[in-house]
Amino acid sequence: MKIISWNVNGIRAALKKGCAEFIAAEQPDIVCFQETKATAGDVDVPAALAEFTPFWNSAEKKGYSGTAIFTKQKPLAVTLGMGIGEHDREGRILTAEYADFFLVNVYVPNSKRELTRLSYRQQWDRDFLAYLQRLEAAKPVIFCGDFNVAHTDLDLARPKDNVQNHGFTPEERAGFSAFVDAGLLDTFREFERAGGHYTWWSQMGTARARNIGWRIDYFLCSAALRPRLKAATIYPHITGSDHCPVGLELKAASGRK
Repeated sequence: MKIISWNVNGIRAALKKGCAEFIAAEQPDIVCFQETKATAGDVDVPAALAEFTPFWNSAEKKGYSGTAIFTKQKPLAVTLGMGIGEHDREGRILTAEYADFFLVNVYVPNSKRELTRLSYRQQWDRDFLAYLQRLEAAKPVIFCGDFNVAHTDLDLARPKDNVQNHGFTPEERAGFSAFVDAGLLDTFREFERAGGHYTWWSQMGTARARNIGWRIDYFLCSAALRPRLKAATIYPHITGSDHCPVGLELKAASGRK
């Protein structure tokens, strides 16, 4: 099974910049989009994506935030949000239940340049981890998306310059560490230990061309799924957004073809 996650920074714009062609070429089973900035009725789904069934969680505020899952395999159930009102107004979580795992598509809140939303972000991280653990009590969890944090010094090009900046504060990094400490795996680091691999670049100057970036888009999963991990991929050559897509491949579950 192949899953792709991508913060498209507006799905309508991304579809005009080769998004559907990339998906058609990669042939994933599931695609998770973040920052869709749209409702289902706003989007003309191209023929290249016709074999997918889409599910949407849009923000109450028009043109803001939002997530979507496009899937070839019908989920057993789809849930919007984490069941906490203050967190669920912005369309940031969409959960699809499959036979042997839950897939959670997430667009984690940004703490903002002046850190005006940092305390809210910390509460979000705690509540989101509790939500994941409730799911994990039933079956393994895969969760992916834009986490708006670079976890370690390896995950951004200039760590010393960004220690107190949003996306790399000790508080945000501790929130991510709590996922790892709970036994959840950063799947890319299961395959690649070196730095220099990024998923977001500033649109100012030539940051992307010089690979002055941040790794803030992830796939994490329950440790129970470690034997099934086949590959974790970053697609830095794919443009169309200030983020690039990331991917996860799983081996078939034991006893399944």
